Amino acid sequence: MSALKSPSAPPRQRLGLPLLVLATAQLVISLDFNIVYVALPSIGSGLGFSGQDLQWVVSAYVVATGGFLLLGGRATDLLGRRRIFILAALLYALSSLVGGLSGSAGVLVAVRAIQGIGGALLFPATLSLINTLYDEGPSRNRALAVWGAAGAGGLCFGSLLGGVLVDAFGWPSVFIVNIPLAGGIALAGALLFPADGPLSRQRDFDLLGALTATSGITLLVFVLVHAPEAGWGSSSVLICAALSVVLLSLFALIEARTSDPLTPTRMFAHRSLVGAMALTALFSATFSSVPYFLTLYFQTVHGYSALGTGLAFLVPAVVVAAGTQAGEKAVSALGVRTTMLGGMAVGAVGALLLAVALTDDGSYVRLLPGIVLLSLGQGAAWTGMWVAAAAGVAPGDQGIASGMASTTLQVGGAVGLAVLVAVANTGDHDLSGSELLDAVRDAMYVIAAGICLGAVAILTLRRRSHR
Repeated sequence: MSALKSPSAPPRQRLGLPLLVLATAQLVISLDFNIVYVALPSIGSGLGFSGQDLQWVVSAYVVATGGFLLLGGRATDLLGRRRIFILAALLYALSSLVGGLSGSAGVLVAVRAIQGIGGALLFPATLSLINTLYDEGPSRNRALAVWGAAGAGGLCFGSLLGGVLVDAFGWPSVFIVNIPLAGGIALAGALLFPADGPLSRQRDFDLLGALTATSGITLLVFVLVHAPEAGWGSSSVLICAALSVVLLSLFALIEARTSDPLTPTRMFAHRSLVGAMALTALFSATFSSVPYFLTLYFQTVHGYSALGTGLAFLVPAVVVAAGTQAGEKAVSALGVRTTMLGGMAVGAVGALLLAVALTDDGSYVRLLPGIVLLSLGQGAAWTGMWVAAAAGVAPGDQGIASGMASTTLQVGGAVGLAVLVAVANTGDHDLSGSELLDAVRDAMYVIAAGICLGAVAILTLRRRSHR
């Protein structure tokens, strides 16, 4: 069944410019995720961060985004896609201005958390706008491919842009660069997107559900990010883990009793959405963890500079973008499951080749076959899973569907990276170059195995559907 087209959607010939705005929004979200990586040494020395606290410049963004995505998705449905899009973009612009001018470590961490909340609002609003402005089928698939290419480009080009900006203008520039981007998409959204209807007075926002879900998921992501550094048996980790379990249990109880829940049970009747949620978690745990380990390999084993590391991610950026376009065509020609299976299979082969090619004296050229296959599979799988997440979902539920799938994406990434760091022991800062190389190689083998498990799961689902 095709999703109904929004009655206020603009004519087809005007959809090109709105798509550019939506793709730019996704670029901003993914850019902010890792543009600060190469600026961390300068930020640490400039603002007096301790070595242990510096990680929270990155982690605050991850924790806030993961915790608020479900709330952001529901807010998009109830308060309006256009309203939330503009609000989130302005939140990005203002927090980036404060970040660029901040003179203390605490303020900068708070800014990163606010940027994370902005991302948690902007991501489901952007995806919901795509899924309602574009009819289900080839038109939506093309839009998702462009949107996905922008996101992939932001993740990979973030390192390069961060290196260039820090070398030329200092660390505040990685925040200042967001101001014109976020401000521009806020203005463009106000001018181009169809106006939201009046706020509904018949639907409850489920405040208790929103508070317990947001708090519980935020604490869960905090535990997964903080535990590798603090230790799984530390008091802060154990207390936050217990509170997370209590809050998420309360959330489940509230959802079962409220008349208008934050996550309506009807959403779980969409098998495609439930399957996409599992796949987004696995995708983030495997594919999305690769840049972390490649950065360790480039900078620690081979001594690349910040700019050199950014340049090393140019090839993955281009190939992932090409993979999203190939995924769009494959979905139209072969279907979502076949596209996902092909993307996972190609990605697993690429991860295996990359693991074999990681050596202490190997050249970058030796890594290229693995990088290309891994990135191509990543792009195709990315497009396929978001097509699956939106399929058959009514326009009024697209926001919460996006929030559900993107929440599992964030939590899966936090779980995957924590497990991989523990398995490979890359969290040990005393590792020598050869020991770190072995650890990174082990992580890549585990990533290849995880992607293979995803391919097997897709095969199983396909067989069941035939039956």
